Amino acid sequence: MILARRRRTEAGEIDLVARRAELTVIVEVKARGRAADAAGTVSARQRARLLAATEALMAEEPGWFGAELRFDVMVLGRDGTLRRITDAFRAGE
Repeated sequence: MILARRRRTEAGEIDLVARRAELTVIVEVKARGRAADAAGTVSARQRARLLAATEALMAEEPGWFGAELRFDVMVLGRDGTLRRITDAFRAGE
């Protein structure tokens, strides 16, 4: 179930929040000329911002979060290629 799209928090925006059973997935969407080029574009700084935004969202919407939390990246190429990187990074990396 999609809980939110482009959700703004005091720490930044989260592109997509989804939940299935006890798993909440935070999704960062990246678009580049080629999907392969976009895969590596989530820098350490962006990961830190996304983690901070997730913490803010957890405080705002505690009912959205179950026992598990995962961060995925959706990569979109200009040619329409779509690729999901499941469990792209973890908190504390």
